[in-house]
Amino acid sequence: MTDTLATTRIGPADFRWGERTFVMGIINATPDSFSGDGVLASHPVVDPLARAVAQGRRMVEEGADLLDVGGESTRPGHAPVDVTEERRRVVPVVAALREALPGTPVSIDTTKPEVAAAALDAGAHLLNDVWGAGGGDGMARLAAERGVPLIVMHNRAEPRYDDLMTELVADLRAALERATRLGVEPDRLIVDPGFGFGKTPEHNLTVLRELATLRVLGRPILLGTSRKSTLGRVLDLPVGQRLEATLATTAIGIANGADVVRVHDVRENVRAARMSDAIVRGWDDDGAKERPA
Repeated sequence: MTDTLATTRIGPADFRWGERTFVMGIINATPDSFSGDGVLASHPVVDPLARAVAQGRRMVEEGADLLDVGGESTRPGHAPVDVTEERRRVVPVVAALREALPGTPVSIDTTKPEVAAAALDAGAHLLNDVWGAGGGDGMARLAAERGVPLIVMHNRAEPRYDDLMTELVADLRAALERATRLGVEPDRLIVDPGFGFGKTPEHNLTVLRELATLRVLGRPILLGTSRKSTLGRVLDLPVGQRLEATLATTAIGIANGADVVRVHDVRENVRAARMSDAIVRGWDDDGAKERPA
């Protein structure tokens, strides 16, 4: 596993890699999330900020270690969102979560440095860039300037590979090296293989099966499989019926080296993660009486 990695400080919390798997709860500040849980979707009674805070509180109560706020859907065929609109969506949500849950790190999920900067000003602690392995330097420069951690995710415009895992590792290594050249401390970098991004369903399953390959990068691994279309393709199920499939990927991902899982259904995934950790990382019964096998 990654038990030799240095601790990463993310806002108010220390993340000691290798001790256990951390769970990131997803808060979609959108009206059109693929998973149907966007807090900006029309509602006749509840204020969007109140919905976001209530969702965040529930996730933390269920065991989420950090919250990830995004203002632009990444589902296939989604409508692009400009900087002004995305900033309008996410900044109030980040600020409200920071005020309501001061002990919980908040991540901003965006590809736009201008949006990321505004979110940091509002209280975000971590940058999550789905094009982190692309050619742009803006997000890494911002992370370096602000001294905050950065999640570097793999993505491609087209799912074309001669050797999937070799190219994925090479792309992520190049992105990590670029970030460190721009001033991001290596201990503040996290990698994400980009399950569901620039990959076919077969590619996604291979990434999960061979996730341990990413350990050569020497950075914590974040895995985001929750409710994604590959799960629906395998089981022929709509997005609202993919919980069990997500839990299977959480368990297998942890067995293969995931340090953080990014999920919609926090309670269930926390339980799956704790059981997986007990098997993979070892279990401390904390002095309880020996139980029969």
